[in-house]
Amino acid sequence: MSENNVYLKIEDVVKSFGEVQAVRGVSFQVHAGEIFGLLGPNGAGKTTLIRSALDIIKPTSGKIEILGGAMTEEKKSRIGYLPEERGLYDDMTLWDTLIYLGRLKGLTPKTARERSEKYLRELDLWEARERKIQALSRGMTQKAQFIAGVMHEPDLIIIDEPFSGLDPVNTRLIKQLLYRMRDRGAGIIMSTHQMVQVEEMCSRILLINQGEGVLYGDLDEIRSRFTTNAVEVDMEGEIDSVQGVEQLVPRNGGYHLVLGEGVQPEEVLQRLVSDPDLTVERYERVEISLDDIFVQVVGGEVLNGTEEEAV
Repeated sequence: MSENNVYLKIEDVVKSFGEVQAVRGVSFQVHAGEIFGLLGPNGAGKTTLIRSALDIIKPTSGKIEILGGAMTEEKKSRIGYLPEERGLYDDMTLWDTLIYLGRLKGLTPKTARERSEKYLRELDLWEARERKIQALSRGMTQKAQFIAGVMHEPDLIIIDEPFSGLDPVNTRLIKQLLYRMRDRGAGIIMSTHQMVQVEEMCSRILLINQGEGVLYGDLDEIRSRFTTNAVEVDMEGEIDSVQGVEQLVPRNGGYHLVLGEGVQPEEVLQRLVSDPDLTVERYERVEISLDDIFVQVVGGEVLNGTEEEAV
């Protein structure tokens, strides 16, 4: 990966607040044209990392490069941030708010109006443009905050719980916009507890727990490390045992088969289809979900964690 394509580089970052070490030697990179998942339980250090990357707070030690080097005022106009704590101006209309925030990000008045209209129409908020922010529903406010964070079409986008409060239709709209931004080359960091969304959208992830990076890399490779040697099969007929299968559990009209060490799923399938008393209708290798991996890695520690997220 070319250095020009690395939009965020975190190297051995440590951040302490007094005697509390919120981040402990975390390293990762975010590339252009990818959606990167930043995951972890509450209090893991995600917000501290994000604020350090944005130069809101300074790390105690370590190195941060953003868009090719240290943070500058010019680079701030190339970054979009959707924080979990929403912060629009309640007494301003939606239209005026977006134009004002667009101007703060360096857009001309004309471009700010054009972009505001474009995104308001795309996210079905055009008819609400003259309403004050305080009069918007939670879902509408969430979409408005999203527009405010990306209307200047930044190179690096950091979004914290982007689907909170959204119904399935609006979730799909936001996803489509994020995919479009990724495809034009933006680097996107998505922090969320919704593992299904991460599995669908992210190519790489970092899972942190109690301030430390515990899983980092390609999502498919991580999942393959945790996947057990098991298959599920639907069939007509009943089986008591199969060579190479250590556990055979009836499930939902079929069977969950745990294979022995070194046994390939293709071997067991061949044995099943060669039995004249059986008709195999579905045979599928079981893949562990990211949610299950999350619980395996941090589940036993989440309840015992005492560290709080930095504010």
